[in-house]
Formats: sequence, structure tokens, C-alpha cells
Amino acid sequence: MSDISVRPASVEAQLGAAVHQNRALSATGLLERAFSRLFQGLVYVQIWEDPVADMAALDLAEGDRVVCIASGGCNVMSYLTRRPAEVAAVDLSPAHVALLSLKRAAALHLPDQAAFFTFFGAADRQSNVRAYDRYLAPHLDAASRAWWEGRVFGRRRIEIFARGAYRHGLLGRFLGAAGLVARLGGVDFDRLLAAQSLEDQRRFFETEVGPLFDRPLVRALARRRAALFGLGIPPAQHDKLAADGGGDVIPVLRERVRKLFCDFPVAENYFIWQACKRRYGGVAGGAVPPYLDPSAFETLRAMAGRVSVRNRSVTDYLADRPAGSVDCTVLLDAQDWMTDAQLTALWSELTRVAAPGARVLFRTGGEPDILPGRVPDAILGRWTYDTGASRRGSAEDRSAIYGAVHLYRFRG
Repeated sequence: MSDISVRPASVEAQLGAAVHQNRALSATGLLERAFSRLFQGLVYVQIWEDPVADMAALDLAEGDRVVCIASGGCNVMSYLTRRPAEVAAVDLSPAHVALLSLKRAAALHLPDQAAFFTFFGAADRQSNVRAYDRYLAPHLDAASRAWWEGRVFGRRRIEIFARGAYRHGLLGRFLGAAGLVARLGGVDFDRLLAAQSLEDQRRFFETEVGPLFDRPLVRALARRRAALFGLGIPPAQHDKLAADGGGDVIPVLRERVRKLFCDFPVAENYFIWQACKRRYGGVAGGAVPPYLDPSAFETLRAMAGRVSVRNRSVTDYLADRPAGSVDCTVLLDAQDWMTDAQLTALWSELTRVAAPGARVLFRTGGEPDILPGRVPDAILGRWTYDTGASRRGSAEDRSAIYGAVHLYRFRG
């Protein structure tokens, strides 16, 4: 389960198939093509979905066979704490494939947990670059090594781990720009991060952050579909967000930022720290993703060989799997990008590869489940929507940016 498969020649075509839903010379078509171009680079150094909430909703168990989208790789590595039989990750971004390959190699080959945490927990030490050259580069596949050793403005890409990796990528730059706008508006996030109670956090939001959404500049920027590309939100998903606000994205964004800042204690939500400071706030528990908790390292090292990562679409990958060979699939928010035909093709394969009791988890930018009426009943009717698990997953998702978490169970 340790192979790393990359298909660079097909990346542009696969991204186009996933994102391009309108004519190239239309306004939306131009935005879609700009987004897919950006998505070929590094978007997420840290995934912006909560693996703890997902593992609970899936009831992920030892021996499960998992298929997922790689993104920043925090999800994949965190799933290993449950000792699955395999985790097969796919992603259309070569950068995300290279990032997960790096995390997998680090779990296997760095000297100890301290070195692993320094690399991905601190992610801002020159020693990380030396560790890459000594311990990791020799164990990477050729494509991933070429990506990390490629140069941008004269520096090797791997050097982001000496300069604050979470400040990089499309998301890191977006959070930096959002933080600048907030500071110009007089917001001091140190006060939020020092909060001693949820009441303190709510007071901070209502007095410091909430009023920003009434400012003309913020409202004008947020309503531009390209402004949310940094969150990995293409035009079609921006429209779904706006639909939850009756056509206006502002109240939707305000509510989701409120949930992020107010519904979970600062000490137990590393997403708050990333949103405010683009770094982590501690070394264990909710202050870091599960894979970075020191108590998980030995399990992580033992399980890392069960990870595989491929640069291809999830539908294409599933088509190559045997029938009945998947217990859990995590689609993140990828279906928000898909046409009805693409959804039908995906769920045809999900149904074919589903083992008895299989589960599929995904997120949506808007609150409603997007599948009924778009996937034929002959396919979707073989699955049961788990309302309870979906509601709990939505409530417990500390990343807070999505409209809802949805869980389906295979009925056979």
C-alpha cells in the first residue's frame, strides 16, 4: 500500500473536467479557468476540514479500507490513528500529492517524534530543510522530490518549512490578507486567543469581528467570487454559499466565522489558531491535528506504510478498484464542483466498490444535501442518509466554513 502514483500529463484536463462548467469566454467561465489554474499549485498546507469530527461520524475502525481526497494530508495522517487497513488518497493537485508524500515519508524516516513535530507542528525552522535533505529526499518518489526541490523566486519549495509553511499556499496567503484587513479594522486577535471562556470569545466576535461584515470594503470584496478562491471555493461553490443567504454571501460568511470563533474553546480548536496566526497554538490535544499529537506518533509510524497517494480523480481511481473493496470514502467538498453527470458517474463507482456497511462522508458549501434529484434513484436508493450522524458531524466540525457534513450508509 506504499505506492505513489503521479500522472502530471493529465492534471490540467482533470482539473478542467472538475471545475469548468461554463463557456471559456463567459464571465463565469473565465473565473473557473482562473481557479483551476491556481489549483494546480499548493492550495492547502493544512486541510480545512476537521478529521476528528469525520472519524466520529464515520465510526472509523481498525481494519477499515479508506478512500479519500488528499488535500493537505492532515486528514489522511490523522486517520492512521484509528489503524485502518489502508488509506488510498487521491488529488488533482500535484502539489497536494507532493505534500502528502512528504508527510508520509516524514512519519517513516525522521529520527523521532520531536523531529516530526518540528517539521509539521512548528514548520518554521532551518533544521527542517536539513532534515529534508538528509532523511526525506532519498525516500520520495521522483515527481514529489522534483516538486519540493523546484525553485520559486530562487528558493527551493521545501524552504517554506523554514519560513512558516502555514503562511504559504493559496489558503495561507488568503488568511494573511484577511488578517491584514482585520488589523486595519482595529481587530487584535491576541485578545481572542487569550480568551478564558466561550463567553469571552463570543464577546470578542460581537464587538471586534462581527462589525467588519458591515463595512463597505469587506462587503464588496466578499461578494466577488474570485475573492474566495483562497479558501478553495470555485465560482459554483460560491453561488451555493450565497444561496444559503438568500442570494447574499455576507450573512453566510458572518455566521460561519462566528461559529469558528465562538462555538469551540480556543484551546481545543487549532483552526482558530490557523485562522488568526497561521500556526498552531500548542503541542497536544485539540491544539493540533490528531497526527501531530505526540501520543499518536508511534501509531503513525507503524501505519504510514498503509498510505498510498495518486494524482488522479476519485472517480477514475474507484473505477480501478475491485467490487466491495471500500469501507469508508471521504469526498471533502469535491461534489460541489460536479455536474449531474459527474455525480452519477462517481456514485455508480461508489456503489460498485462499497463493502457491506460502507459509509460515504462529504461536505457542502450550502446546507442542503446536493444529491437527491441529481443522482438517479436507482443508484442513490441503495444508500441511506444518516440524519443523526450528519447533524452531529456538522455541529462538531471545528473548521466551521462549510454549510453541512453529510453521511450516507450503504444498504446493499
